Amino acid sequence: MFPTSDECREGSSVSKHVSKVIDAIDKSGIAYQLTPMGTVIEASSMQEALDIVALAYEQLSDCERVYSSLKFDIRKECTNRLKTKIESVEKVLKRKVNH
Repeated sequence: MFPTSDECREGSSVSKHVSKVIDAIDKSGIAYQLTPMGTVIEASSMQEALDIVALAYEQLSDCERVYSSLKFDIRKECTNRLKTKIESVEKVLKRKVNH
């Protein structure tokens, strides 16, 4: 999620506004992982995930236009998937990977 409108950009940089979103997610207490090209969250329900999306949009309310790309991977009765999905791949490879 990032602003595309000129008033919320510094040249081609959007890090100032993306930082607002990450700060809100971090303070929410939800499990997340920041990556160079996006942020992954782990929610306990669809509603919790949508609440985080709404929280993120609130951080960019001063921007005329905001772009978002969302993916949902819902697996019942599983937790800590941010860590265990990577561990599963590492187990198959029999080595640690960069992440």
